[in-house]
Amino acid sequence: MQNNPLHCDPETGVCELPSAQNQEYTGPIEAGKKPVRIIYFTDPICSTCWGIEPQLRKLKLEYGHLVDIEYRMGGLLPDWTYNSGGISKPSDVAPHWDEVSRYYQMPIVGDVWITDPLHSSYPPSIAFKAAQMQDETRAIAFLRRIREMVFIEKKNITRWEHLAEAAENAGLNAETLKQDCETRANDAFQADLQLAAQWGVRGFPTLFFVDGSGAHEKVYGFKPYQMFENAVAKMQSGAQKNWYSKNWQDLFNQFPTLTTKEFAELTGHTFEAADQQLHALQKEGFLKSFVTENGILWKYTSLSK
Repeated sequence: MQNNPLHCDPETGVCELPSAQNQEYTGPIEAGKKPVRIIYFTDPICSTCWGIEPQLRKLKLEYGHLVDIEYRMGGLLPDWTYNSGGISKPSDVAPHWDEVSRYYQMPIVGDVWITDPLHSSYPPSIAFKAAQMQDETRAIAFLRRIREMVFIEKKNITRWEHLAEAAENAGLNAETLKQDCETRANDAFQADLQLAAQWGVRGFPTLFFVDGSGAHEKVYGFKPYQMFENAVAKMQSGAQKNWYSKNWQDLFNQFPTLTTKEFAELTGHTFEAADQQLHALQKEGFLKSFVTENGILWKYTSLSK
């Protein structure tokens, strides 16, 4: 019986594909323009991928001058023909997401699986590929926005109205996005699925760190920041981290929204200290908050008008 891919194991930090083969890819991977190329296999509804957002944001700040992160879709949930791992229907996902949220200290609310469940993760994945066709940077902002929608705002991101809103939020042309979703974006998505199968990707998150010679190091599942940093150092000997400002205003100028865990990771504070500072900034009128039972998403007020 196949395991349901939405049953992400918090301990291993993996959302595993039901049909994945346990094989390691040992062949070379084409090098990138920067010293380290990172190919990141993910999915819009992968809760563990949401869990590593703090680490990835810090990686971009400290090593963005050395690394390029290339986002690939992996196709976590084709449909609902699964019945194991404690999850046999959409409503079973809700308590699981609540559990994962506590484990990663990231706001994840499972209510969407009760009120308006997704039938598949393919539509938002194809939409992301369409977004990439317009602009890579804005596509990443689009992916962030649809994740906020599904994990925090309880929105079914297979629905076009939510994808269109996210496109506009990210500065993309929604009409062009829709046209590409209905035509060439599916081919790009299928190419990602084929590459994932070729490289033996078993689940998400999976990141391949590639050096200039094509050698690579894989980081699989939820890992602390040190593991990402170690992978960069292994691929680029003597890699020096970039200094970045930990001032709250500078961080919110860099990232329009931050969770408490992300702010803690980026500032080096404890979760509790970060929470206190963010609440204090809110009282002073600098921040707005989107509060859920499982955590808070913070937004700089000057960016929310």
